[in-house]
Amino acid sequence: MSIKSTLHELKMKYQGQKMAPAFNAFHTFLFAPNETTHSGSHVRGADDLKRTMNTVIMALVPILVFSMFNAGYQYYSALNGFPENFSVLEHFITWDNFWIGIIKVLPLVVVSYGIGLLVEFIFAVIKGHEVEEGYLVTGMLVPLIVPVDTPLWMLAVAVVFGVVIGKEVFGGTGMNILNPALTIRAFLFFAYPTWMSGDKVWVYEARERSEQILAGADNVDAISGETILGYLAQNNEAAMSAKYSISDMFFGFVPGSVGETSAFLCLLGGSFLIFSKIASWRIMVSAVIGALVMGLIFNQVVELGWIGETNKFYGLMSFDFWKHLIVGGLAFGIVYMATDPVTGSQTNKGKWIYGFFIGFIAIMIRVFNPAYPEGVFLAILLMNVFAPTIDHYVIQGNVKQRMKRLKNAVVLPRDSESAAKELKAETV
Repeated sequence: MSIKSTLHELKMKYQGQKMAPAFNAFHTFLFAPNETTHSGSHVRGADDLKRTMNTVIMALVPILVFSMFNAGYQYYSALNGFPENFSVLEHFITWDNFWIGIIKVLPLVVVSYGIGLLVEFIFAVIKGHEVEEGYLVTGMLVPLIVPVDTPLWMLAVAVVFGVVIGKEVFGGTGMNILNPALTIRAFLFFAYPTWMSGDKVWVYEARERSEQILAGADNVDAISGETILGYLAQNNEAAMSAKYSISDMFFGFVPGSVGETSAFLCLLGGSFLIFSKIASWRIMVSAVIGALVMGLIFNQVVELGWIGETNKFYGLMSFDFWKHLIVGGLAFGIVYMATDPVTGSQTNKGKWIYGFFIGFIAIMIRVFNPAYPEGVFLAILLMNVFAPTIDHYVIQGNVKQRMKRLKNAVVLPRDSESAAKELKAETV
């Protein structure tokens, strides 16, 4: 007897038992269920929730692998200085870099999945329903949007909060109004702000070494992991330009949250999700347009001389509008967060509005909040709240247009062919 048959027999034997949902989750994760529809007409679809989630994870795997190498690269570059003649094979894809990723990034992934799925299993057992696959993507997103030195216990507390408050209290997968991964990130930022911002949280051991130096250690070298947005928030674009090139920004060889640095990989992942029809291209394109519009407005404010170089907003306002797309977490947020099919707008017109304001507000927060110069995640959470309202007014607008066409329509008898010319408008 095969393993699949054995598991199916056990499933049927213990059906209805308290722990059945947990067992069924492992069973369906390994094998497709044996049950099929026996009566009634039905349409067989090639995709389901699990396959959709797995497709998104496939788009995230390259970013995860890159982030593991980048964690080590940023660490050794901060210690020894950035190499003058940079080579990907010689300086980036090395075992030493990857080992830092193994000991720092991989535990974040394990804790995220372990704690999150445990909470999902507990709620499934208590409520008596099947374990939903919605956390498969959330569990991968969470470790990619936090600093590399985030304590594991802190991440565990945030995951419990995000899954319970951000999703389960609304009824589970498909019922939540806020993106669970962003709910977790927001909890971390407001509960532990010193671990989520500053120049000592983006590079491995930077915070630890800083504390040792403050304690009086003499044989410890300090590490500074200031991000590009951090330099700009301090009006220090010259130092940023001397340290990082445009290609560094685009390909992601810069410090930042674990997986948000590479706009190139986000572009590839977004193309894959659009091709597989998992994510909405309307949201992505409109978010990019919104970000460019806001960036252009700020550039014009600087060019018109409305603010000077001594203004605290000058660095970010004067930053070329198109460069905003390749720094920080904007590209990652647009591709993997804004396109969440549950918390985003559902109507086509609503997706354009929803995406535009995400990009527009993200750059606004980035400029006007120097303490937190990365605003895309807060912008997405804000628009998550307004997404149902946007769809409501879009639908109501469509209903009004159809009612007008209906009032102008003339209903004709079937045998009155000559009267067809009297039809003034198309019927609904």
